[in-house]
Amino acid sequence: MTLRDGSALVIRQEERADAATDLERSVELLRAVADGTIAQHRVVRVYAPVPTVAMSRRESRLPGFEVARAAAIERGFAPAIRPTGGRAVAYDESCIVFDVVAREAEGSIDQARFFREVGDALTGALRGLGVDARVGDVPGEYCPGEFSINARGAVKLIGTSQRAVRGARLLSGMLPLGAVDRFADVLLAVNAALELDWDPATFGTLATEVPRMPRAMVEDALITALAGG
Repeated sequence: MTLRDGSALVIRQEERADAATDLERSVELLRAVADGTIAQHRVVRVYAPVPTVAMSRRESRLPGFEVARAAAIERGFAPAIRPTGGRAVAYDESCIVFDVVAREAEGSIDQARFFREVGDALTGALRGLGVDARVGDVPGEYCPGEFSINARGAVKLIGTSQRAVRGARLLSGMLPLGAVDRFADVLLAVNAALELDWDPATFGTLATEVPRMPRAMVEDALITALAGG
């Protein structure tokens, strides 16, 4: 289902797709905003993904990549190459995955500014739900980055990554809502194969911060914040 919210196009994706298709749709939205096929200056998409380990193009060139792929498959996750940067991330249908695409005149939005803008919007939304949310990395987190969204300065809740083309910029992220043990398990195996270190204790979930929060309420809060209103 697609809704228009002011100047933003909001897409609540209800149909389930395979991992590669969902990631490719992010790129399709980016290109459509850039070339004007989509008239809105901002697009927000949210969806519940199939079990996926999304790795970057850079990780696909590491010597242990095929072992990492096999480890993901063995644990019931589809390995896929994501169109944005960063490092491996694991998610499934218990998570909310989101894309934000913004049109930009040449040079009008730089990477750090967009990270900060979306990070501030996400922390504001999560605080409204009762989370002690902050922008900043947690030592030892998976897919580390200074614009991660953490809870209490202790666990990572959301990681974001970007891709830009001429005329538009894409930022994607993921928020876990339930148990994260299976994510920690698969990331331990995948990162070991890629020879990348991380601390599984830093993998946070909304369920720990605000138990029994309805998914629809969380999606509504994220969409309102990311759509700019």
